[in-house]
Amino acid sequence: MPQQSGTSVGKAGPGSDVPRLFTWEEVGLHSGESNSKQDRWLVIDRKVYDVSQFYRQHPGGTRVISHYSGQDATDAFTAFHKNDDLVKKYLHSLLIGELAPDETSCEPTKNEVLVQDFRDLHNQVKKMGLLKPNYLFFTFIFLHAILLDIASWLTIWYFGKSWLPFFIAITLFATAQIQYGFFQHDLGHVSVFEKTKWNRVCNLFVMGMLKGNPPSWWKHLHNQHHAKPNCFRKDPDLNMHPLLFSLGKALSVELGKKKKKYMPYQHQHKYFILLAPMAFVIFVQLIVFHFVIQRKKWLEFAVMLLYYVRICILYIPLMGFKSFMAYFWLARLLESTWFIWISQMNHIPMNIDYDQNLDWVSAQLAATCNVDRSRFNDWFTGHLNFQIEHHLFPTMPRHNYWKVAPLVKSLCAKHGVKYQCKPLLTAFADILRCLKESGEHWQEAYLH
Repeated sequence: MPQQSGTSVGKAGPGSDVPRLFTWEEVGLHSGESNSKQDRWLVIDRKVYDVSQFYRQHPGGTRVISHYSGQDATDAFTAFHKNDDLVKKYLHSLLIGELAPDETSCEPTKNEVLVQDFRDLHNQVKKMGLLKPNYLFFTFIFLHAILLDIASWLTIWYFGKSWLPFFIAITLFATAQIQYGFFQHDLGHVSVFEKTKWNRVCNLFVMGMLKGNPPSWWKHLHNQHHAKPNCFRKDPDLNMHPLLFSLGKALSVELGKKKKKYMPYQHQHKYFILLAPMAFVIFVQLIVFHFVIQRKKWLEFAVMLLYYVRICILYIPLMGFKSFMAYFWLARLLESTWFIWISQMNHIPMNIDYDQNLDWVSAQLAATCNVDRSRFNDWFTGHLNFQIEHHLFPTMPRHNYWKVAPLVKSLCAKHGVKYQCKPLLTAFADILRCLKESGEHWQEAYLH
């Protein structure tokens, strides 16, 4: 009989050559929350690792790895790391044992067949070369954003700051900024270059010098979002709940029963249109500087300052300080509005709840949906209309999403997992519809 419940087969501990055998139940007790020692274990390919100390040094952020404490992190590990063989070398010192032979390959609560089929699909995707970037594609993406940026300045320089060229320049500048944002998103997911190093170097330039934000802040938040999308207290994209919005039926009912009312949530579908972009602009401008100073990211801080020096030198001599302030903040508001609607159309209409510890495929499909493919939709959304494929394969270059989509649809059809795809305007309307429904759920629970 295999030894279980952590019973030693020999001397065991980090780096030991003699494995201990564990059950899923015992692994689940080490989630960093359910025990007095606050220790964190997780499972990758049936190996059990103690990351209680390592999580503080984790390159992807302290929280993203903690979100999988006490759980099977195999598919998340594979999804986030392009060179998993290289990373596994660093896991050896954290190894404390493995699952007992009679334990399933994934947690008993999960669909083991679906999990294995997706792992097979991931291997197929790698063999098809769909994780390799097309440098010509990304060169075009970068250059067209640069040209939009230059066109904005040229419009003011040539036509002056009368109202028509002023607003044309704002639109061009905001469009350049959003396209820079999509491009840095690619770099942040290490999908532009084969080597991680070049993605990080270029991301510092694009995110810092061209957008004025720190890439480490983005990575800290966005990795958590991908690890546990739409999971309250784990997905930072839900931080607007409950201060500004009540999101999802389960959380709205809970909020209402606790008689908490920070905003008139029954009207949130009305004030979302203006309040969400404005709050995002203010939040980003304040939090990014606090983030880099608190964490002593001095290189990123210096590059961010260079961004503000650059745009001030370019625009203030042309239009004066007051006009520049109007130009800058209106462009930021337009960019924020664009970003909010694109980023939320795939998530707010989906299931929002506490972490249910679903398998990777079910978790991503429950929290994401797609928007129809077209040349305009692909450009306008930065290919985030393929949100399902992006979440399942976060390091995949976006120009390959459409190629893997039929394979994902087949996998979903085989296992009865819902694969949602809708027109762009329907996706936008669904944001307001779901906000209205969530507000109604909150109001009903609040009044009873």
